[in-house]
Amino acid sequence: MPRQERIKFTITQDGMVKEEVQGVYGDACENLTKRVEDALGHVHFTQETADRYATNEQKGVQRVTL
Repeated sequence: MPRQERIKFTITQDGMVKEEVQGVYGDACENLTKRVEDALGHVHFTQETADRYATNEQKGVQRVTL
């Protein structure tokens, strides 16, 4: 089953945009979101998750069930 990649946007009442990426590993997240972030303007804060340091190969191994 192919993995599902998602970008979730939350826009607060004061106009701040929060972007959350799921199902994307390594530096592919930055490549995926670069155009959106460039269009939105200045990025105030970036928080990397453990998925940032994982590779697709590592995730594939973790999904195997014996």
